[in-house]
Amino acid sequence: MKKDTRTFTLVMVAVLIAITCVTTMLVQIPIPNGSGYFNLGDAIVITSGLLFGPGVGFLVGGIGSAMADFLSAYAFYAPFTLVVKGLEGCLAGYLIHKVSNKWLASILAGALMALGYLIVDSLLYNFATASGGFLMNLFQGMVGAFVASLIYPLLVKKTSRRLN
Repeated sequence: MKKDTRTFTLVMVAVLIAITCVTTMLVQIPIPNGSGYFNLGDAIVITSGLLFGPGVGFLVGGIGSAMADFLSAYAFYAPFTLVVKGLEGCLAGYLIHKVSNKWLASILAGALMALGYLIVDSLLYNFATASGGFLMNLFQGMVGAFVASLIYPLLVKKTSRRLN
């Protein structure tokens, strides 16, 4: 990898982490059971994985989303978010290279996020409480998947041209 390409990737990771944090904090609608909030950050997390692969997807999703939790009233969720959102971005990046289908990669990544928080909330609270937030998290993941699938084609040509 050329030095210029490494620099570009490093800068993009930092910028995407910041965009993820800001996007997550910009719109926060509390989930009725009190176990989190609806946000639009998943679109950036999934897009990052699709564009730059599983490693960058994990870093952007995990760090950007955990920073948003830490800076909001949900700091206790930050360690869980680091893992759940990191895996969401990682899965999107992994699947786009394995199945080459942006819709499938995005939808499965968004669903993984909802399942991840179902597990976390079941451990922190109980399954009934976790179940109450699952549909909202699934909706959030699907909105993120939809938006990511729409903006991915617009960005992939620009980033791949820059990386080559």
